[in-house]
Amino acid sequence: MSISNIFFTRHSLKQLLKLTSVVTLLSASLSVSATPVEIKFSHVVAENTPKGQMALKFKALVEERLPGEYQVNVFPNSQLFGDNNELSALLLNDVQFVAPSLSKFERYTKKLQIFDLPFLFQDMDAVNRFQQSESGQKLLNSMKRKGLVGLGYLHNGMKQFSASSPLILPEDASGKKFRIMASDVLAAQFQAVNAIPVKKPFSEVFTLLQTRAIDGQENTWSNIYSKKFFEVQSHITESNHGVLDYMVVTSDTFWKSLPGDKRKVIKAALDEAVAYGNEIAAAKVDKDKQAIIDSKRSEITYLTPEQRAAWVSAMKPVWAQFENKIGKDLIEAAVASNK
Repeated sequence: MSISNIFFTRHSLKQLLKLTSVVTLLSASLSVSATPVEIKFSHVVAENTPKGQMALKFKALVEERLPGEYQVNVFPNSQLFGDNNELSALLLNDVQFVAPSLSKFERYTKKLQIFDLPFLFQDMDAVNRFQQSESGQKLLNSMKRKGLVGLGYLHNGMKQFSASSPLILPEDASGKKFRIMASDVLAAQFQAVNAIPVKKPFSEVFTLLQTRAIDGQENTWSNIYSKKFFEVQSHITESNHGVLDYMVVTSDTFWKSLPGDKRKVIKAALDEAVAYGNEIAAAKVDKDKQAIIDSKRSEITYLTPEQRAAWVSAMKPVWAQFENKIGKDLIEAAVASNK
């Protein structure tokens, strides 16, 4: 073989190796870009609740409309984060979507304390009217300076009292320990009837009730049924004294990191999923309540108008206690939603 042929062969070999390297790099790059972006959605309740079903619907819609681009992984039942640390995890981008109860935002804004005021809303229709009003929609952006973006309200329903003994009049709650979420308003609500509020995570409630470490709690029919609280509480009072709703939130950092067109698709999917969850919530109120009645594990107390008026009289002073923090105008707007 001539020297020129040897040079040509070596030169060709080098070019071939360079070309192979480029192809390998391109293939690796394409492989990486083909990996879908993971969106973690963490929540603390069971999958068969309105929130659980909403999250799964959101997953299905996003993956259907952005196939191969985004993958939504849902973590129910506090599998990833509990209700005391999910917002911190969100701000650290350890999770991208959470849907805490409205009480959980107290440290980020006092405005949302309005939803904890006892006997403020007559029913869920009033709650929905307020949330969809100009005042209610403004609240979604009330935490933006703290890095949280509100994307929608998810219903769970009106709250009921449960305890290990009958709760008919306010004095029946005196001296009893009730689990509450970390909310100063809810603490004041129980203190107004001389009860003892105990702030504990949702995941611990069943055990606390079962071991009689606490005497009672407040929750929706959906949560009382799905978490089996009715199995360890002999009495439930249909009080409809408050609302337990959630706000679906993401971090401002994550939300802004999404391309505009993708963000629009994801927001539309979330809106549809929230509407779906709210339909389930409305349907589950009667269904889960009836399931509890049929179980015969708990005795249901239905308050007379006079008995309910006694509870309202005892707890309504809490409104004035938090009026300066929440805003008198906001409370008036909420009251106006009761038609």
